[in-house]
Amino acid sequence: MNDTQSENGNVAVPDLTKAQAKQELDRLAACIDSANTAYHRDDNPDISDAQYDALKRRNAEIEARFPALKRDDSPSERVGGALAEGFGKVQHALRMLSLGNAFDDDDVQEFDQRIRKYLGLAPDAALTYTAEPKIDGLSLSLRYENGALVQAATRGDGSVGENVTANARTISDIPIQLDGAPDVLEVRGEVYMSHADFAALNRRQAAAGLKTFANPRNAAAGSLRQLDAQITKDRPLRFFAYAWGELSAPLADTQSGAIARLDQLGFATNPLTQTCDSPDALIAHYRGIEEQRADLGYDIDGVVYKVDDLGLQSRLGFRSTTPRWAIAHKFPAELAWTVLEAIDIQVGRTGALSPVARLQPVTVGGVVVSNATLHNEDYIAGRDGNGAPIREGRDVRVGDWVQVYRAGDVIPKIKDVDLARRPVGAVPYTFPRTCPECHSDAIREEGDAVRRCSGGIICPAQAVEKLKHFVSRAAFDIEGLGAKQIEQFYTDGWIATPADIFTLRARYGDGMQQLKNREGWGEKSAGNLFDAIDEKRAIPLARLIFSLGMRHVGESGAALLANHYTSWAQFEDAMTAATVGEGAAWDDLISIDGVGAVMATSVITTFQQEAERASIDQLVAQLDVQDAAQRAMDSPVAGKTVVFTGTLEQMTRAEAKARAEALGAKVSGSVSAKTDILVAGPGAGSKAKKAADLGIETMDEASWLALIETA
Repeated sequence: MNDTQSENGNVAVPDLTKAQAKQELDRLAACIDSANTAYHRDDNPDISDAQYDALKRRNAEIEARFPALKRDDSPSERVGGALAEGFGKVQHALRMLSLGNAFDDDDVQEFDQRIRKYLGLAPDAALTYTAEPKIDGLSLSLRYENGALVQAATRGDGSVGENVTANARTISDIPIQLDGAPDVLEVRGEVYMSHADFAALNRRQAAAGLKTFANPRNAAAGSLRQLDAQITKDRPLRFFAYAWGELSAPLADTQSGAIARLDQLGFATNPLTQTCDSPDALIAHYRGIEEQRADLGYDIDGVVYKVDDLGLQSRLGFRSTTPRWAIAHKFPAELAWTVLEAIDIQVGRTGALSPVARLQPVTVGGVVVSNATLHNEDYIAGRDGNGAPIREGRDVRVGDWVQVYRAGDVIPKIKDVDLARRPVGAVPYTFPRTCPECHSDAIREEGDAVRRCSGGIICPAQAVEKLKHFVSRAAFDIEGLGAKQIEQFYTDGWIATPADIFTLRARYGDGMQQLKNREGWGEKSAGNLFDAIDEKRAIPLARLIFSLGMRHVGESGAALLANHYTSWAQFEDAMTAATVGEGAAWDDLISIDGVGAVMATSVITTFQQEAERASIDQLVAQLDVQDAAQRAMDSPVAGKTVVFTGTLEQMTRAEAKARAEALGAKVSGSVSAKTDILVAGPGAGSKAKKAADLGIETMDEASWLALIETA
């Protein structure tokens, strides 16, 4: 993967529509999966560390802005990569998670505000954090039982890592025996290599005619993951401890206290770690570390902030794979100037026309960049979505010298234009009013920053992208049927709709003879494909809903719909009966906490469009759709619909919702005849009155807590 910039064109995060975000997340997942395989499994990285970090950062930024679009196989779900065949597998007792990212001071302030809001803390309430350098190395988990090192494992995919115990025992910073440790102690940290040791290693490798390493991180990863522990022993690896997994007894009450305890037990901990009592103090420490960065002697790529109080960490909990109580403040991006050679328009799954800058290749932060986002037609013209000037009104033209900015984006941004170097004869760019793929009108709806092709299913670009989405990992995830195969089969006329995938075997006999004669296919691979398709006829409801590619319905939105309606029959009947903006079916749909009018309108419209509905019906006829799983069926609120209103005094609204859902309840944002319980705190208004009118059980917060406390 020499060029991680997608050929499909992207829009920068601040200006992304949901459709563009979904398209970009699909491409990001493919890029990161390939990079993870090369790095984690093959020990042969094909992109730089900075480039890999940029991919992850871009993905995290989009997911933070569009949480409903997060994929099942999101790179934030898969914090590592595939395992090498030469190592045994280790199931982590507690998952090894990744971190969310902050890229500027405002992000740090917002992190603090989110923490306080979730915990219900006042802006001036005391809240202490730790701040420590983010080591650019390889994550490692060390398990000690009765003080003895019994197992060492790489992070792997976050759930399952590689057993590298023999190799870890050769690292001098890792104690083999501990005195005074809990009976079970999993110490987590980072294996790294110093700059001096890295340079010496590469000199030895070159002198011996062996492979040299691109940077210290790759060298550390390659050295730890050797099948011969003697090779690892000969490599100058170091280890910093900064966290823990499973414990039989707490290390301390605070993050800082626990790190001090690890230091007392004999682990190397980073001396630059310190506590801070405000976001401003965190940022000041960040600046201090940044100034020392070049002289540290090892690579860091930012500073990690964590809530110090472990009790508060427990309350804050986790998102799917990132803790709410920690964030990584990354060091800033880099800039470069180059020539804009062309502007191309790419068409996405929902018809979005996305402009992509084709650049004279330039190195930015160690990565060769040849493509960049131009966001949308307003950005090209030098204005924002409200018509206000950006870049002081400077437009972007083919032939311009442009400043390229990398802030963790898989597609870098065009930051500025040098008018002094604009060539004579350069003309303003005219954004197309017709689709470059099918020549249908490209329409820009009021309030939308994006122009979209109106061709729908007659547009080949949209059809192919919809099919790619359908087989993506968060959807049907059919082994052997990826983007490349979709394009091939579509071009050859084998498939035009999702249902066609499941009739391939029937339409082509056993499919073997025709498929096995195609380039890249043999009898075995052809048979495997058809078997893989048949295996996916049984599909969970949430995955099916997500696979349909409805605008504004991402993975989280699909899960909300699946959990509410529980079966395909109920979901289909409700969407068929619903009318946008009115009626009981509409009220029930928008009562789902997290489903707003925009998403609801999109779903109803999809089901009531004749061609779309016919395609869906043909698909479902081929499938065994599995009902949504019911959680916590033995709890007193399982299956009940709960509404919270007024002020909650013993927990925040976010905590209350999370607890109720964990116990199998459905949390709604509005009261209806289907509401079972209204939890009303002080200040409850119209919802309490409506609940009383409907005869719905109403209780205060104390009664609610008493009801669920035994669950």
